[in-house]
Amino acid sequence: MDKESGTLTVFFQEPFWIGVFERITEEGLSVCKVTFGAEPKDYEVAEFILKNYYRLRFSPAVATEVKETKRNPKRVHRQVRKQMQENGIGTKSQQALKLQQEQMKTERRSVSREQREAEKLRKFELKQQKKKEKHRGR
Repeated sequence: MDKESGTLTVFFQEPFWIGVFERITEEGLSVCKVTFGAEPKDYEVAEFILKNYYRLRFSPAVATEVKETKRNPKRVHRQVRKQMQENGIGTKSQQALKLQQEQMKTERRSVSREQREAEKLRKFELKQQKKKEKHRGR
């Protein structure tokens, strides 16, 4: 059975509240960034996760080590409290987000290039058609 763990970090980055979903699977660490806008309430975040988690577009997996350890509940509570006070996201998460951003950029470039070529071809064919119509008239 596949093990998958995840965390959600919500922080304020002028002028919006940002949520960073981190998912750790056998392949590695994947990250997805979500912009909330106004400060989300706890129940709004829970509702968002339930409705939209499977629609999120995670970045490609980045290799990372996963340690299997038993956790002391008091220590876990301290770590959660510490994470709540921290600002920012982990460096592995930043790398994964950057990788996703680069992929989206190349995808956008290729789509826009195809559209530009199609438009150029359409204009050329339109000019050719106009030339033929002028030639037929005389």
